[in-house]
Formats: sequence, C-alpha cells, structure tokens
Amino acid sequence: SLHQSFKYTTSRRVADRKIAVFEKNITKRGSVPETVKKGNDYPVGPIVLGFFVFVVVGSSLFQIIRTASNAGLF
Repeated sequence: SLHQSFKYTTSRRVADRKIAVFEKNITKRGSVPETVKKGNDYPVGPIVLGFFVFVVVGSSLFQIIRTASNAGLF
C-alpha cells in the first residue's frame, strides 16, 4: 500500500511539472519570431553552387567562342 501511494505521488509530481511547463508556454504564444529557419540555409552548399555557375558560364563562353571561330570572326 505504501509503495502504491509513493508511485502515485511521483507520477503526480511529474504531471504537475509538465502542466506548469505547458501553461508557461501558453503565455508565450505569439512572441515567437515568424521565421524559425535561418534565411541563409541553402539546400546546396555555396561551393556546389559556385561550381555549377562556373560550369554553366564557362560552357556558354566556350560555345560563343567556338561559334564565332566557325563563322570566321577569330
């Protein structure tokens, strides 16, 4: 009987603590900033993005030079 009441008291204390934390969170409602995620969190890294831009710009420049040399401008 003593063990049963001790277990009830412990769980009651844990429940009361959870309720107190929950009610404290309710009063803070609306004060959370709009965006929780950081703005500069890219899905790809800046190195990968720079490499992609380098490949695209480089291949387009290579294509322009090749087309101009085929036309006899260079």
